[in-house]
Amino acid sequence: MARNISRLIQPKSVAVIGGGAWCVEVVRQLEKLGFEGEIWPVHPKAAEVAGRAAFAALEDLPHAPDAAFVGINRHATIEAVQALSTMGAGGAVCFASGFSEALAEDASGGDLQAQLVAAAGAMPILGPNCYGVINAVDGAVLWPDQHGCVRVDKGVAILTQSSNIAINLTNQQRGVPISYVATCGNMAQLSQAKIASAFLDDSRVTAIGLHIEGFTDLRDWEDFAKKAYAKGVPVVVLKVGASEEAQAATVSHTASLAGSDAGAEALISRFGFARVRDLAVFLEALKLLHMNGPLEMPTIASISCSGGEASLMADTALGTGLTFPALTESQKQTLGEVLGPMVALANPLDYHTYIWRDEDAMAQAWGAMMAEHIGLTFSVVDYPPKSRQDWDCATAAAIKAKVATGRPMAVVASLPELMPADTAAELAAGGVIPMYGMRDALEAAAATVWIHAPETQALALPGRAEGAVVLDEATAKAALRKHGLDVPKTVSNKGKYGLAEAAVSLPAPLVLKGCGLAHKTEAGAVKLGLTHAQLDAAADGMPTEDFLVEEMIDGGVAELLVGVTRDPAHGFVLTLAAGGVLTEVLSDSISLLVPASRSSIKQSLTKLKTSKLLFGYRGSEPVNLDAVLDAVDALQAYVLANLDSLEEAEINPLICTPTRAVAADALIRKAL
Repeated sequence: MARNISRLIQPKSVAVIGGGAWCVEVVRQLEKLGFEGEIWPVHPKAAEVAGRAAFAALEDLPHAPDAAFVGINRHATIEAVQALSTMGAGGAVCFASGFSEALAEDASGGDLQAQLVAAAGAMPILGPNCYGVINAVDGAVLWPDQHGCVRVDKGVAILTQSSNIAINLTNQQRGVPISYVATCGNMAQLSQAKIASAFLDDSRVTAIGLHIEGFTDLRDWEDFAKKAYAKGVPVVVLKVGASEEAQAATVSHTASLAGSDAGAEALISRFGFARVRDLAVFLEALKLLHMNGPLEMPTIASISCSGGEASLMADTALGTGLTFPALTESQKQTLGEVLGPMVALANPLDYHTYIWRDEDAMAQAWGAMMAEHIGLTFSVVDYPPKSRQDWDCATAAAIKAKVATGRPMAVVASLPELMPADTAAELAAGGVIPMYGMRDALEAAAATVWIHAPETQALALPGRAEGAVVLDEATAKAALRKHGLDVPKTVSNKGKYGLAEAAVSLPAPLVLKGCGLAHKTEAGAVKLGLTHAQLDAAADGMPTEDFLVEEMIDGGVAELLVGVTRDPAHGFVLTLAAGGVLTEVLSDSISLLVPASRSSIKQSLTKLKTSKLLFGYRGSEPVNLDAVLDAVDALQAYVLANLDSLEEAEINPLICTPTRAVAADALIRKAL
């Protein structure tokens, strides 16, 4: 059921139900942030709440409220929500706990939550077990505690599943303008994605930050991602925790390669969001997106008056994906004219202090660094806590350079505490991004580069796949061949003798494999390069009774692993990796979600270390990339045809030659 929550998050009237300290605080916070609408305390016995006359019952209100904060016990909450829904209220925050989050202590919690949802009907509710929502652009605060929000004209919206983290984020001192904060609680009715989607309808929201403990309602997330991209609102995700479902026992190499977080990582990338891993970078990324939007390119420039700071910037950027392009001749000419012959011209640039206090010269030098091919230019400035007058020239120069070039500019303090609040405000007013700490700033900038259009194909959602069993290799290959996979010519044989006669139609050299083992190489159940006469003797040393004989694929340039594992929290995780017997040793892998487009797969292959072999290394012939992509498509086609039963499927190795991509081994585990 689609629910419009605009009245709840942008109310003109607010009912505060209850008289405890939490409800008193809601009234105070509404007044403190200057809410101009109606505030109606509701309490059956108290004459007033927080100095305001109270209504004895909801039915006594002048009309249905746009929003209500329900701050009473869980049983009474259900009754109040029912009354609000009946009278046509715009929505409610359900503060009470003791619902589904308390199932371990109280088995009735789940039933009560279901009753709450039924009572709400078409009326939207936040929670239960949540603090609520702060609207800092309109001063509407349905929030029972202290917070650090101030009125803003526009800003970022933050959603979190943790009320305490929400409070901490509102008290940030990094100059991030916050328009909305919402906590999601149990999400009994509204998913986090649906709440975030509602914020997209307010043009005053410049970016959205999501603190996510776990993804639910994946179709809602797909819709939100498309809507956010269409509206040009970038999204940053701080994802915590790992999917326990993805850590179920597996028999393939794929799951150990991907790791428990691979599904979440692939899902965030699929949606086109930026991902960060701590709160400081989360805030810096939101500030950057609010003031500038995503970096157009992963190229940066750095300016400082110290060689030590220049080296620190260069070293700190290692591993982020950001690069420092060499100076162009045009840049060198301008910088040489401004800085003189005593300064070595490079990026990062140590300009020494020859032009210090000359704002115009400094701005001209900064402007030369802020070229069209640079995604973001950093000026490293650490302002002393006292007597900062001598540093005002750096602030003014940065603002002048920004005005003159129109290019993205940030002033970063190497230590967060050396960026004063008033200086940060002055920089922001001049269009220059004040950033706190080198590493936080660089990681935030790098994260925004990866914001892109979401995948257009619908995510493949897995079924329950109960009672899965491992198919034998021949059956697995036959199943995959039906979906277009290239597999070797193969014959099967029962027993250790008569192998030569069974394989007479296959040309040597041959491969002999023992059947019934998930990891044949480790068990000594694979022999390569055999003649027909050697087959029986080779079988004697293997710990199996049934065998496969296959043509041996010659001319391999590279070996890949292509595997899919079922992850109930995120879909089906598709892993591409260096394959063969050294798969885990090399640990060279990348993950996507099914279905992945050919262009995404091709781009992902280029990120593998083994990609050098795929595209021709030191004069060697490259692989047939179309054949490799065909093999991945074949595996995906099999997955899509078996969504309700598949647990995992793996090709390892996929032998890649200049003409073919052949599945030398395959494994499938599924419910029959």
